[in-house]
Amino acid sequence: MQPLVRILYAEDEPDIQKLASMALELIGGFTLKTCSSGLEALNEIEAFEPQLLLFDVMMPGLNGPEALKKIRKIEAYSNTPTIFITANSQPDQVQGYLDIGAVDVITKPFDPMTLAQQIQGTWAKVGV
Repeated sequence: MQPLVRILYAEDEPDIQKLASMALELIGGFTLKTCSSGLEALNEIEAFEPQLLLFDVMMPGLNGPEALKKIRKIEAYSNTPTIFITANSQPDQVQGYLDIGAVDVITKPFDPMTLAQQIQGTWAKVGV
């Protein structure tokens, strides 16, 4: 299994984006490409070559699930593990995100001290 290094992260809320970015870079030691929208993530994916996608569900324009559907059409990223972050954690909504290809769903508010560990745990389960 390859170690997880590069994460493409899309989040439109600046405060959440900053908190998660600090947690993932400083605590997790990941290399992060942070985007403010699904469209920006779509435009940056090929240059950054992420190993994992971490997307907020609710973003203006192209939301997380819509961005994932478009990314899945790019052959090199058709199976890239994806984790959604959302405040909408009803079981049927979570199942819907898993059904469209997410490997995990993290509920907001998340604990910044354990976010990197949670993502590493998912990475280990996916076994890429």
